[in-house]
Amino acid sequence: MTESPDHLELRLGAVAHGGHVVARTDEGRVVFVRHGLPGELVRVRLTDRDPAASFWRADVTDVLEPVPGRREVHPWEQADALVAARADRSPLGGAEFGHADLTTQRELKRHVIAEQLGHLAGHDWDGEVQPVAGESPDGTGWRTRLHLDVAPDGTPGMYPHRSTELGPVTDMPLATDAIRALAPWSLEYPGADRVDVAAPAGGAAPLLHVGLRPDAAPEQVTALRDRLSAWAGDRGVSVTARSPHERDTQLWEGTDHVQETLELPGATDPEPLRWRVSPTGFWQIHRGAPGTLARAVLDGAGLRPGDSVWDLYSGAGLFTAVAARAVGPTGCVFAVEGSPVTSADAAHNLARAPHVTSVRGDVARVLVTCGRGGHRGRGAAAASSRRGRGSTPRPPRPDVVVLDPPRAGAAKEVLAAVDRAAPRTIVYVACDPAALGRDLGRLRRRGWRIEGVEAFDLYPNTHHVEAVAVLNCEG
Repeated sequence: MTESPDHLELRLGAVAHGGHVVARTDEGRVVFVRHGLPGELVRVRLTDRDPAASFWRADVTDVLEPVPGRREVHPWEQADALVAARADRSPLGGAEFGHADLTTQRELKRHVIAEQLGHLAGHDWDGEVQPVAGESPDGTGWRTRLHLDVAPDGTPGMYPHRSTELGPVTDMPLATDAIRALAPWSLEYPGADRVDVAAPAGGAAPLLHVGLRPDAAPEQVTALRDRLSAWAGDRGVSVTARSPHERDTQLWEGTDHVQETLELPGATDPEPLRWRVSPTGFWQIHRGAPGTLARAVLDGAGLRPGDSVWDLYSGAGLFTAVAARAVGPTGCVFAVEGSPVTSADAAHNLARAPHVTSVRGDVARVLVTCGRGGHRGRGAAAASSRRGRGSTPRPPRPDVVVLDPPRAGAAKEVLAAVDRAAPRTIVYVACDPAALGRDLGRLRRRGWRIEGVEAFDLYPNTHHVEAVAVLNCEG
């Protein structure tokens, strides 16, 4: 090993959760390395080398002995660690697996899922990470959402991993053609501190949302509004804005939301499902993710007409609407979402489904407050759509529970409430393998059997992966 104060030469070991591969120095120090592949001999730059830390962090700067699976050309130059090292800068975050071809990326993700499920859930998983239908050969063009931070001078950019130094963006190949055509990174946003862009996969009008700085001067905001409104009007783009001081979003141009649609092949009702999504509301970012996950949830849930369903951490109502159509008017769906913005979207989206109850609130608190087991009510008892005002309706006892928690996973109180409710099936949708393993382990210890886990590559060129697990009660 050749060593200097900030650089090491390392042989890389196995992939680890979080987008790293693991290496060890001659002294046995663990180093978590980004932008490398297992088995490679690399030169790295240490990005965190606290002598008191149990491990160090590093970025690859040169590959001395590559292994099969490393790409000749990274799909996004600004996120290429080797190019960045030659320019004496850090690579932008958001494509930390871009140095590997898609087959290798999916094998790395498969290894991480298998390790987390084995270690945390005691489950031996031998599945594969599946590509989304119609994926591009290099895993680009899939992001329908994009977030940019804005420097004090109005220049937008993105951060390198674990960095506070904002880097400029000249392109974003992971984004859809609609977003790249808008090139929001080429504009300036004086008075703003963030920009979010949404371009629905179905071709509906895009939306650009500006987060205004707390100290933005009124004349600065007016100038920004006039400039963006003129820019957006020529392109059919909606523009909204919000200041931390304001309760409501300002509409600067067009409409204050985007519309997402989904057609489910084989559905008895041919009418596409539709959702309103607010500028800062949650929606799956891969153009093919809603359909991929909806089909996986339906396949795992085995819903029947007349079933009762809990949809927990329900977002804008993707799975709620799909489940409501599957169980029909004789069934019912009880959906809970904590975000005020996203739950308001859900209430709007589900208002015309009388057999759906949409509740805003912390999922654990709602389940505990409403009764630990629920009741077998149908119809009017579960037929209102609420935004958290007044009393919270008591949930019906579920036949199926769908959970799609945030990256941190489901609260243990939620898992306990689901277990007490004794549904016939639990469908758990996870965007973090460690949280998935931990929560499935908790459910297994309560007597639940893991029937299967499917994994989907909904975030190509990143270390992130989505999984759908199906559980049935042992008893």
